[in-house]
Amino acid sequence: MDFTECYEDTVSSVAAAARSGCRRRLRRLIHRGCSVDSRDNRGWNPLHEAAAAGSKDCVEEIFSSRCHRDYVNTLTHEGESACYLAAQRGHLAVVRLLLKAHADLNQLTNDLSCPLYAAVDNGHTEVVKLLVRKGAQVNRIHTASWWTCLHQAVYKGHSDIVRILVDVCNLEAHDDHKISPLFVAAQYGQKESLELLINAGATVNTQAADLATPLLIASQEGHRACVDLLLDHGADPNMACSKDWPQFPIHAAAEFGHISILQRLIEVTDRTCDRGERMVSPLYVAIHSDQTSSIQLLLKEGYSPDAQDYADILGFPSPLSLALYHTSTKPCRCSIKLLLNAGATLNGFLLRELVCVALSQVDFASSYLSILLNKGLEPSLLLHPHMLEKADSDVLNYLLEFVNWSTLSPSLKIILDQRRAEKTWEPHTYFDSVPCLSHLCRLKVREVLGPDQLMRTNVVQQLAVPTPLHDFLKFRDIQELSTLTSKMYLHRSVS
Repeated sequence: MDFTECYEDTVSSVAAAARSGCRRRLRRLIHRGCSVDSRDNRGWNPLHEAAAAGSKDCVEEIFSSRCHRDYVNTLTHEGESACYLAAQRGHLAVVRLLLKAHADLNQLTNDLSCPLYAAVDNGHTEVVKLLVRKGAQVNRIHTASWWTCLHQAVYKGHSDIVRILVDVCNLEAHDDHKISPLFVAAQYGQKESLELLINAGATVNTQAADLATPLLIASQEGHRACVDLLLDHGADPNMACSKDWPQFPIHAAAEFGHISILQRLIEVTDRTCDRGERMVSPLYVAIHSDQTSSIQLLLKEGYSPDAQDYADILGFPSPLSLALYHTSTKPCRCSIKLLLNAGATLNGFLLRELVCVALSQVDFASSYLSILLNKGLEPSLLLHPHMLEKADSDVLNYLLEFVNWSTLSPSLKIILDQRRAEKTWEPHTYFDSVPCLSHLCRLKVREVLGPDQLMRTNVVQQLAVPTPLHDFLKFRDIQELSTLTSKMYLHRSVS
C-alpha cells in the first residue's frame, strides 16, 4: 500500500471535514458518533488532516472530543505526528495549540526528521522560533548524512533561521564527511549565512574528512563573495587541502576557470607552489582542465612555464609535456602556444614531441608553426609529405620561406606540382626561381650556428655584420603566420 498518496476511498467523512476546515460539519459528524480514530491508507487520522490543513478550529473541535496525549502524538505510517505536519507547513497557530496539548516536539519520523527540522527545511521562521523557545533539541542528527538543523538552514539559504540557530546550536557540528555548517555555506555560496556563522565564532579553517577547507570549496564552486569574506576573516590560502598531493585553493580556482577568484588567490598564496620542491604548480591543473584563461593569467602573473618536475606524482616532468600529452584527445590546445610564448624550455624530447604533434595535426598548423620555427625548430623536420599534402596554402608558403625551396627532393616537388595543378596551393611567384643570395646566406648562417642558437639567443649580435641585418638573419622579415591567416579570413568574410 502507498503510504504517501491518499486514496480517497479510504478517507473517512470526519477526516474529509477536517481537511476542508469546516468546523460545523466536523462537529455534526462527531456528534453523530463518527470516530476521530479512523485512518486512511497513509495512516492519517482526522487530527493529521486538520493539522496539515492549518485549521486551528478543526483541531480545537477534535480536541473537544479526544485530547489525551497518546492521541495527540499518534503517528502516520511515515512516522509523522500532527505537530510535524503543522510545523512542516508553517501553521504557527496549530503548532502552538498542539504543544499546549502536550505534543512531543522532538518526535522523529521514519526518515529521522522532526518538527523543528521540517520547519527549518521549509523556511518557517516563526515556527522555528516557537519550537526553539519550547525546548526543541537543536543539535540532534537528522538524515542519513548526519546533518543538523543548522546544516539544513544554511544549505537552504534561510538566513533568518540561521540567525536564530547560531545562538543555540553547535557551530562545529560535523556530518558524516566532517563537513560543518560553515563549510556548507561556503560550498553553496550562502554569503549571508556564512557571515552569520563567522561572526558567531565558527572556525573558518575547518577541514572536511578529505582535508578540504571552506576556502577551497568556495574557490572550486566560483563563489567570489564567499572567498573574499573567508580571506578577510583569516582563512588560510596555504593550508594543504588534500591527502594525495599539496592542493591549495588556488588550484581549485585554476582548475575550474574562476578567473576573478584566481586573481585574488594569486595575491595571497605563497609562491613556493610555483616551483618549490614537493609542490605542484597551479599551471598543471589549469592545463589538465584546458582552462586557457587560467593559464594566461598565471603566466601573466609570473608563474613559471616550466614549473617543477613532478613526474613522480603527476607523471609529467613539465607543464609543456602535459599539454603535449593532451593533444591526443583535443587537437590544437592553446596551452602549448601559451607555454611556448612564455619561454617554456624545449629539450630534445619535447622538440621531437612537438614535431609529431605538428605533423599529426596539420589542420591546426597555423596555431603553432610560427612559434616552433621562432623557438629554433629545424624547418626541414617539417618538410614531410603529409605536411605538404595537407597544409593550408598560407601555412605551406610560410614554411617554405624558412628553407631553400629550390633544392627540395623530387618526391616533395611532385607533391607541390600536383597541388599547384589542383589549385589547392597558391605559391609565391618567387618560388619558381632560385632564392636570392641573401636568403641563401642566412640559411648557411643558420646551418653553422644551429637553429636553436640562432633563434633563441643573441648570438647574431656578436657577428661582424651590420645591425640592420640582425633581424633578417633571424627571419624576422617574414610576416607572422597568424597575421597572414587573419588577413585570409578577413578576405573570405568580405567576399
